Amino acid sequence: MGKILVTGGAGFIGSHTCVELLDAGYEVVVMDNLSNSKEAVIQRIEKIAGKPVDFFKGDICCAEDCETVFSQFAIDAVVHFAGYKAVGESVEKPLMYYNNNIGGSVTLLEAMQKHNCKRIVFSSSATVYGMNNEAPYTEDMPTSATNPYGYTKVMIEQILRDVCVSDGDFSAVALRYFNPIGAHKSGLLGEDPNGIPNNLVPYIAKVASGKLECLGVFGDDYDTPDGTGVRDYIHVTDLAKGHVCAIDYAMKNKGFEAVNLGTGNGSSVLQVVEAYEKACGKAIPKKITPRRAGDIAVSYADASKALELFGWSAKADINEMCEDSWNFTKLNPAGII
Repeated sequence: MGKILVTGGAGFIGSHTCVELLDAGYEVVVMDNLSNSKEAVIQRIEKIAGKPVDFFKGDICCAEDCETVFSQFAIDAVVHFAGYKAVGESVEKPLMYYNNNIGGSVTLLEAMQKHNCKRIVFSSSATVYGMNNEAPYTEDMPTSATNPYGYTKVMIEQILRDVCVSDGDFSAVALRYFNPIGAHKSGLLGEDPNGIPNNLVPYIAKVASGKLECLGVFGDDYDTPDGTGVRDYIHVTDLAKGHVCAIDYAMKNKGFEAVNLGTGNGSSVLQVVEAYEKACGKAIPKKITPRRAGDIAVSYADASKALELFGWSAKADINEMCEDSWNFTKLNPAGII
């Protein structure tokens, strides 16, 4: 099948993707600097999949680390998750984001080029649709961004396009995620951010488990059914399966493709809160706060290209996503240790 290097493989989406890659028969090498994840995740991946994982503690920004991992393992393809991902932090520290996300990707691609590894699946984001497109988003829409984090995704996609143009044998798939939530059914893997979460569902989980006292809902005056922002939430396991499809595709095809991974349906913030309350059996205290700068009212995918190209579609609904998230939260009160 082949050996896949998963950068950032100890993170939330990366760890779930490792499980699905192993289940599909691929061998997995994880490269992670553990800046926002834990090494204990590797043992949990192995426990779920019943197969070993090669772990290399290293940083994609370090050319020496990239060289070591490619020299040590015969890598057939790369799934690239490693990168900073907090929008607010990117506004405060743009140089850190450009240096890490774009610089690290260039260093990784240089190592791939040197070792004749020509297949990559990249963790992009629906944020590349910017403020001026209307949902549902299709892959042929113009890309833009509203913050440095978003611009790193736009720019890395452009770099991958340019690499594919320069080398006709190169294959790159940029997966534009919508809003990944949920957790592995086993309860062994889930979202375990350091500090106060930036995303809605991990924040709700902290409120549900008593670690935070109240959820702030940013704005209830949007042009949506209940006034709160609507997003396309996708179960992390569905998302992970999409990466396996993308690797399968990259193994057989050449050139650059951008592909949305979403359900094609939107849920409002209050609908997510309601689904979570149902899952955990308790009320989630919440208060309405002012809108966040740069937030849009509605974002959801047109996911037809993924179905056409990969035969992939999302299966889980919002209730299942919240049930699995709560199950992970309940089973791991101290997070992954």
